[in-house]
Amino acid sequence: MPMIDVFAIEGTFGDKRALTKDLTAALMRWEQVPQIALFSDNTAAFVHELPADALSTASGANDYVRVQILTPAGVLDRDKKLGVVKEMTEIVAAAAGDSTLGDRTWVLITEAPDGGWGIDGHAYTSAEIGAEARRQLGKPPA
Repeated sequence: MPMIDVFAIEGTFGDKRALTKDLTAALMRWEQVPQIALFSDNTAAFVHELPADALSTASGANDYVRVQILTPAGVLDRDKKLGVVKEMTEIVAAAAGDSTLGDRTWVLITEAPDGGWGIDGHAYTSAEIGAEARRQLGKPPA
């Protein structure tokens, strides 16, 4: 149940809704989670548009994008992380209509510790998330 935050200067993306849907769908594929409410209702992307003067590299450029992904610990192994970074970069560049933007897109993957993922006033462990997923799939508890 990841959260994705995209930071870019205003006007970088035309269809932000399509961008968020593409990013969340891609990440759910990489996490290999089933299409159940637990995951589809709690995987979200947010586009944060910044004024042009609110972003700068040390060299003064402001045409970069940062994609910050927060996912439960251990969900993505090394191969999945490589795939996520590649696909998120491609989605961002396509959404901006700028094939060179991939060269200026940072993707950061952060893992929430077990029990550090909360919704509805409860911090869920991986075991609790798994149990709820099994329940929604109609499978017996593990």
